[in-house]
Amino acid sequence: MVETVKKKLGRLILWFDAGAAGGGAELTDRVDWVRVLPFIGMHLACAAVFWVGWSSAALAAAFGLYAIRMFAITGFYHRYFSHRTFKTSRVAQFVFALIGASSVQRGPLWWAAHHRKHHRHSDGENDVHSPHQHGFWWSHMGWITSPRNFPTDFDEVRDLSRYSELRFLDRFDIIVPFVLAVGLFLIGGAQLLVWGFFVSTIALFHCTCFINSLAHQFGTQRYDTGDQSRNNFLLALLTFGEGWHNNHHKFPGSTRQGFFWWEIDLTFYGLRALEALGVIKDLRQPPKRILGSA
Repeated sequence: MVETVKKKLGRLILWFDAGAAGGGAELTDRVDWVRVLPFIGMHLACAAVFWVGWSSAALAAAFGLYAIRMFAITGFYHRYFSHRTFKTSRVAQFVFALIGASSVQRGPLWWAAHHRKHHRHSDGENDVHSPHQHGFWWSHMGWITSPRNFPTDFDEVRDLSRYSELRFLDRFDIIVPFVLAVGLFLIGGAQLLVWGFFVSTIALFHCTCFINSLAHQFGTQRYDTGDQSRNNFLLALLTFGEGWHNNHHKFPGSTRQGFFWWEIDLTFYGLRALEALGVIKDLRQPPKRILGSA
């Protein structure tokens, strides 16, 4: 009994310190219900819209925070931290890591480590979120809830692990979302908190996860990539360009994922703007040989 209580307390600590030793859960593929209670609570909190009502300011905050954080996830968590498709300063790197962390999708090192593994094992037995290996729900969100996938594999991100600020952000990934939530409440009360944080964050989470669960099942395959990655126009709109997933799996090193002018890639347009401002540089384009083989 005492040992069971200690294990549960250890898992509660992981809510606040993702790197805490002795988390109390074996590295299994079962759902750790104690650890994911806040995740469940965020979904339930969205129902509060029926009590707090809505306003143009609340909807604007929800959409604005969705857009800003989607850009940070797709442009930096994905195209920068995971694939290093462009260069930037240490300051800008940290600023966008902070914005990405506010999305409640864990820290940048955890995110990048898992994504790099995904590309190495795409739709194979060792791809933890392949819908073809594990089914829709596990690929969409179940894999995130299992203790086996909680720790950050620092061997996958040795290039990023040398930055102490990124390691701190990765370990205490709850701090930034908490500050954002409190700030929204102080500015606009419960209504702004519910719409600007809970609704916006959950919409952002599921649209991001659709790339794992849906972009490997529905859409077109321009390239033979040895997996089931697909290009999907609707997902590309929802995720600011990530829906051009078959393109991405053909050449992950490209900053641009909409390879052709008609493939809308809002994240790439935003990154080009940051390049023009001198915030980032050396954006990589898909090779002409790949474009010519389409």
